[in-house]
Amino acid sequence: MFFVDAIEVAGLGNRSYLAGGERTAAVVDPPRDIDRVIAAAARRGVRISHVVETHVHNDYVTGGLELARVVGAAYLVPAAARVSFARVPVADGDRTEIDAAAGLALRALATPGHTPHHTSYVLEENGAAIAVFTGGSLLIGTVGRPDLVEPRLTEGLARAQHASARRLAAELPDETAVLPTHGFGSFCSSTQSEGGDTTIGKEKVSNEALNRDVDCFVADLLAGLDDVPAYYTHMGPANAAGPAPVDLTPPAVADAGEIAARLAAGEWVVDLRNRVAFAQGHVAGSFNFEAEGQLATYLAWLIPWGKPVTLLAESPEQLAAAQRELVRVGIDRPAAAATGGPAQWLREGEEPAAFARGTFADLAGRAGDDVVVLDVRRASERSDGYIEGSVHIPIHTLPRRLGEIPDGEVWVHCAGGMRAAVAASLLDAAGRHVVAVDDSFDAAGKAGLTVRTP
Repeated sequence: MFFVDAIEVAGLGNRSYLAGGERTAAVVDPPRDIDRVIAAAARRGVRISHVVETHVHNDYVTGGLELARVVGAAYLVPAAARVSFARVPVADGDRTEIDAAAGLALRALATPGHTPHHTSYVLEENGAAIAVFTGGSLLIGTVGRPDLVEPRLTEGLARAQHASARRLAAELPDETAVLPTHGFGSFCSSTQSEGGDTTIGKEKVSNEALNRDVDCFVADLLAGLDDVPAYYTHMGPANAAGPAPVDLTPPAVADAGEIAARLAAGEWVVDLRNRVAFAQGHVAGSFNFEAEGQLATYLAWLIPWGKPVTLLAESPEQLAAAQRELVRVGIDRPAAAATGGPAQWLREGEEPAAFARGTFADLAGRAGDDVVVLDVRRASERSDGYIEGSVHIPIHTLPRRLGEIPDGEVWVHCAGGMRAAVAASLLDAAGRHVVAVDDSFDAAGKAGLTVRTP
């Protein structure tokens, strides 16, 4: 008898797994906030005997080292990975018993491509494959991107991804469940895959790595790669060095005077409230990264690495959830924080700042007026269609390119509204007259705007 529980890390588009029998279990690719994993094991009534990494991750800080220390588990890491801590090195073909009574074991399969040392793990019951933890190798309909290690290695790793995907398909039964870490919105995926469950047999039908020759596959894979989040540069080294334990205790409380002083010092003050509330009233100079959006990804991508950040939240619960999201990408301790709203965050006599929101229909109604349309989507999104005459500055490049935006009232849009709100807050803080388009891009053509493709 066995079980496999997925532990969702939705903000980063990843999954971790707890897999085992009646008494013991293994954890695959755990997040940094290990209390969630420990709680999952407690609900199952099992002891975590092994913690397993498929690779040294580039998109988040792992909790593997700390989890293994806290629960007294063996820490399995691919043997070729260069790390600075003691671990159990794993090589191709190694078999690790997880629960003897249940006949459960993990068998390592070398699957280089996402990284040179990437290793998948086949979950076996009495020697029969029942699932495979594929990390950043074979994903749902795609594979993990091969360009996160070193530019000179990218093409070789892309070819290795093709070979690794085919190895998995050739060596495992069609009914084997495929359980990847990336690919649920993660930028570690080469494309944005959909769905939540798959098998080797399903991937043989739908995955291009299994249906195209290597040259065509590699050419298309490399051509489709988009920009890498800037914070990825810091994740691999942090994981190789051995991440420190996290501290999720509440930050120091900032009053209105301290908030103003931190803004004056050039620090980042981040308002976590939803974009509607922020547009209606906020501390001038603060930036809006919704706690319910992809907070960790976009804040870590845009903020200069290491710059102090003060968090403004509507409640202690929202603040605590944001701290948890941010430690996963190495933003360990906010400099300060405050809860409530602008009334608590502004000094006496100060008024909240605000800006307008609109739809694509509203923008169409301004035809002929002197407005600037700013598109902050990624290049891959814009290639599917863009508003004629719009200025394109992807959101992750905006802080350093504010000077490129023409004079006039700026209507900023993305695909759905979340990134437009971030961009609008950056422009508002810079003193620009801005309108945030809070609408689906699918509505642009229907509203009468001219949408073109390159």
